[in-house]
Amino acid sequence: MGRGGRVDYRQLKAFERKLAKLAESDYRKFCDAAAKELAARLLAKVIKRTPVGVYEDGTTGGTLRRGWTAKSHREAELSATFGGGNGANKFADSLKAKKVGSVYEIEVINPVEYASYVEFGHRTRNHEGWVNGRFMMTISADEVEQQAPAILERKLVNMLKEALDGD
Repeated sequence: MGRGGRVDYRQLKAFERKLAKLAESDYRKFCDAAAKELAARLLAKVIKRTPVGVYEDGTTGGTLRRGWTAKSHREAELSATFGGGNGANKFADSLKAKKVGSVYEIEVINPVEYASYVEFGHRTRNHEGWVNGRFMMTISADEVEQQAPAILERKLVNMLKEALDGD
């Protein structure tokens, strides 16, 4: 038969406090930050893939590329002349994540009018040929979708470590 012994519950109580802290942590804030991080990664990839027009007179464009971090076509045009424009991370932080059911969404769009023609392709001006699409958003979205589970797992592990290791 066993004898009566002494048990130290201090560590168990400390663990209980850490779990309570974790339960109180703001999951909405975590999900919002995760969505913004994925949006920033998507923007970084799609911006790199977006072609810059080179014109017959030797000038280059860039309106379409700048459009990823602009709120309007005009803003994308003017940011070349007057500077400005945001980086992918800064712009992604300014976006609002919304919860739809159990999913958090951030809408990433390019407001430049001809963006869809470059993305998916279009007929030539004389309607006798076809210009193939570049699929810069499609390819970038597929890449981020494949990387998302590992990114989210790493972010979640960091949050759990912070909550359980921190005092």
